[in-house]
Amino acid sequence: MTILGLAPSLYPKAPAHFDIEKVIRPNILSLHPYRCARDDYSEGILLDANENALGHSIPRPNGDARPDTSELDPELQSTLSLDLHRYPSPRNDPIRERLASMRGLPGPEYVFLGVGSDEVIDLLMRVCVAPGREKILTTPPTYGMYAVCAQVNDVGTVKVPLELSGEFGEGGERGRFSVNVEEIKKAVDADPSIKLIMLCSPGNPTGTLISLTALRELLDYDKFKGIVVVDEAYIDFAGEGSAVPLLHDYANLCVMQTLSKSFGLAAIRLGMAFAHPALVQILMNTKAPYNISAPTASLALSALSPPAVSAMSAKVASLVAQRAVLLKGLAELAPLGLGPAIGGNHANFVVVPVLEKSGSSQPDNARAQRIYKTLAESEGVVVRYRGSEPGCAGCLRVTVGSEEENAVVLRKLREMLEKM
Repeated sequence: MTILGLAPSLYPKAPAHFDIEKVIRPNILSLHPYRCARDDYSEGILLDANENALGHSIPRPNGDARPDTSELDPELQSTLSLDLHRYPSPRNDPIRERLASMRGLPGPEYVFLGVGSDEVIDLLMRVCVAPGREKILTTPPTYGMYAVCAQVNDVGTVKVPLELSGEFGEGGERGRFSVNVEEIKKAVDADPSIKLIMLCSPGNPTGTLISLTALRELLDYDKFKGIVVVDEAYIDFAGEGSAVPLLHDYANLCVMQTLSKSFGLAAIRLGMAFAHPALVQILMNTKAPYNISAPTASLALSALSPPAVSAMSAKVASLVAQRAVLLKGLAELAPLGLGPAIGGNHANFVVVPVLEKSGSSQPDNARAQRIYKTLAESEGVVVRYRGSEPGCAGCLRVTVGSEEENAVVLRKLREMLEKM
């Protein structure tokens, strides 16, 4: 069976044990994707898609509904100047080309765009994992949407917890949590129905990078016939360790990234998968025809221009510096019952355990929850309680804010720890 739309020269050749046609569900392989005239023709008098030829009807300040935007706020003006009455591009090749270039890949055929990484996660499960019969593998503590998407799609989940070492999980490889490669191998040996291994690097909530050595070991493991998925939402804050270069050698790898974190564009909902062209083509065949809106595409293309990427890098450097300041300030709260930060601290957040006020070194979920709720409800400072996650007892996750925000959260945390 062939993959519709994929040139024969692009069929995967490595690793030898991986056959993508045995990973993808048969009904997806045989799917004839939705096609429209706009796939082939995008210029001229466009009367193919039953769009409103007179344009949008968003009124000007004077109430006139004509599509003249000259009197509108400049920011709204730029949005309304787009052809909003037209369906957006089904492919968005200019965005994919910029992403491929930025991440060192041969071309846009290695890039799939989704409505946030969540659409990519959902699509991967839908194309690879048969409902009610097959499974994914996760490594808790990890991003919660893997389990949510699995349940929505009636897909089973096998859990292989991250390996913890030292008190409160401190001291693991490249941080304080590490992937237990041998246990993952045992899990896939015991259950051949596992189709996807879902990894998060840097982890959420761990903030820990997964070593490329560990990833290669999983990708080379010939008893696992599925796909290793690496979620790199926070990779730009790590400054190293991206799995994207491994795509040159491994067709059984999919790397997810997003514009939500380092690029500061969470509101536009643009995620991406970097993968072998065969998997990208299958995702393209399966997605909704116009999944990326025109405003999102326009903003994304601007965000990926060289000046914008330079600005992003400068902001990431500033946040990394503030991360160090935040970690130092949190460490100074140790006498009040705040434990040392756990995890790898390779993301734009830190995770700290609240300890028993008695002076013991034991994490205290009840105290952590009281502090979390009081901060949010009385002090206007919202952090995240993570105490129910494996290895994270008593923990609060604190996003690295601006210099001013970090000063406030440190002051408020001190006040709460003194009171509670």
